[in-house]
Amino acid sequence: MFTDAHVWEGTARRLTAAGAQVRAVTLAGPGRPRAGDGPEPDAGAHAEAEADLETHIEEVCAAIDAVTGAPGGTGGTGGTGIVLVGHDYGVHPVLGAADRRAERVARIVCVDAGLPQDGVPPLAAVPDQSVRALPAEEAAAGTTAGALPPPGRGEWTRWGSTAGVSEEALDRLTARAAPQPLGTLLRPLRLSGAAAAVPTTGVLCTANGVGIDMVQRLVDLGDPALRALTGPGVTFFELPTGHWPMLSCPEDLAGVLLRAAAGEGHRLTPPGASGTPAHLHPFPLPVPELPRERRGNVDFYFPRTGGTKGIEGAEGAERVDGPRPAVVFVHGGPVPAGAEPSPRDWPVLAGHARYAAGQGAVGVTVEHRLHDVADYPRAAGDVAAAVDLVRADPRVDGDRIALWFFSGGGPLLADWLAKPPAWLRCLAAAYPVLAPLPNWGMSADSRFHPVRALADAGQAPPPLVLLRVGLESPEIAATVSGFLAAAGEREAEVRVVDVPHGHHGGGPGDPEEEWRGAVREAVRAVLDRLDA
Repeated sequence: MFTDAHVWEGTARRLTAAGAQVRAVTLAGPGRPRAGDGPEPDAGAHAEAEADLETHIEEVCAAIDAVTGAPGGTGGTGGTGIVLVGHDYGVHPVLGAADRRAERVARIVCVDAGLPQDGVPPLAAVPDQSVRALPAEEAAAGTTAGALPPPGRGEWTRWGSTAGVSEEALDRLTARAAPQPLGTLLRPLRLSGAAAAVPTTGVLCTANGVGIDMVQRLVDLGDPALRALTGPGVTFFELPTGHWPMLSCPEDLAGVLLRAAAGEGHRLTPPGASGTPAHLHPFPLPVPELPRERRGNVDFYFPRTGGTKGIEGAEGAERVDGPRPAVVFVHGGPVPAGAEPSPRDWPVLAGHARYAAGQGAVGVTVEHRLHDVADYPRAAGDVAAAVDLVRADPRVDGDRIALWFFSGGGPLLADWLAKPPAWLRCLAAAYPVLAPLPNWGMSADSRFHPVRALADAGQAPPPLVLLRVGLESPEIAATVSGFLAAAGEREAEVRVVDVPHGHHGGGPGDPEEEWRGAVREAVRAVLDRLDA
């Protein structure tokens, strides 16, 4: 979006030097000249703002035909060695063109972009709701022939991480940026299915928030739309850079594109093919067999009464009759809608709740609707309503509540940090994301930013318990470090429990004794604060 063929200059030079033919396509739009045969566009006629996704698909088809000859005709150089490379929005016209010229395309490469689905407009791939709102408002007003203004110099991070891009390159990117026709975002992509047979490679830019391991975890959640990523013709590469690798590391990107063209790269495995997925790994501690009481999206696990000891013997809390404090466990995400098993049936979530009940508290799990990074407001509403339900139960002491968030549920902490109620005795987080990741596209003033919420809160936060893994991804680890720095500035009470050799979410390869000790310590720290 917003760019022309100039962004590919450095990568194109390196590919040409390696013996490849290169054609960089400038897609139609106001102020954008048409592309020529090389990496530099021709100084041709400027396209109009009325260009839409269909216009761009036709332009990529024309670029293919210029090399291979028009369908059913003669001309061109022939052959089927076309590798179509799409970055970000560019993957939509690339996939549309591959669908119409499948027999001429050897491979599709998606550079830091998802794999679009039939019938879905490109706007759906923009994670930030505030960015989505402008074209939607224009569409409602009947002005879809307009254009989305390009980002200003300090606004590119709304569209992705600028890590590795030099100040000079960022200045040039801004100077040459052009408006994006609204029709390119609002028109659904239409696919016949022919492109599904074309081998595909994803190039993931890890500084933008996603790596191969994270994609594998998403596949393991069972989303049918992601199963295609495990096909034999699909490969992946990682680049340790931000969202614009053609500007930050053109030589590395060129190398990856050549390897992709040769069919190299990492291959994902179907769910369960390489062992138990992390989210289905058994809970590390013994838990009591307690009945589950399900009410809507909330599951309750009540402790036994009558003075018996907890599941772990002398360490367990004495059971007493009457209202008990509650620990509400909130899963991470995004989790695909309809994932099976659903999050509240994951061993890690139900295990934590049963374990807390075994120690004398009411263990509660909440299932919320965080299916996309744009769903945080909806998920926050689900959690708040669930907490109200828990506090209203006569078996729960509504003045002694702890909230525990996992992984991508971490941003939901922000509301409770900004305005903590008196009954909230403790907040906990396990391997959490504590600030929006770069590829989420959230604005700088996003509501779901725990680091900033903690720094700006008008009152002292409740005690915090943080379970931290030593082998966390650098992007998530940076959010945790930022959070702890903000906590230090506020002199907040934070208990950090480490799993030195643990990965995000744990799993079969992690040290079981470390996880057992860490979970036991973290739960005890939370319960101590409920009893304070």
